[in-house]
Amino acid sequence: MPGLLYVFLGGGIGSLVRYGISQYLVSSDASFPVATFISNILACLVLGFLLGLQLKESLHDNHSLLFITGFCGGFSTFSTFSAESLRLFQNNQVGLALIYIGGSIILGLLSVYIGYKAQTLL
Repeated sequence: MPGLLYVFLGGGIGSLVRYGISQYLVSSDASFPVATFISNILACLVLGFLLGLQLKESLHDNHSLLFITGFCGGFSTFSTFSAESLRLFQNNQVGLALIYIGGSIILGLLSVYIGYKAQTLL
């Protein structure tokens, strides 16, 4: 039961951070979903860092549930990414959709790697 509480708390905090970013980055030009893009890339960076700590056995199981499963799961959002990608295609913004999808995947992978490498400097 305590594991569920850690995931619940981490997910709530991650969701609040994502919401805060979306409120902070509200713009009149809504063609590119910058808030989701930034949230997902930052979540990947944090995730990579935490996975590195976990591999070094420097992260307790409860902290893993709180931060990796909960926080990063609540902070990143694949469903919103997918819906925004579809919206771009539906609005005939194919180029922008491909930039969003490709950039998200490439920068997401790169961010996980950078986060992982960053923890090795500790």
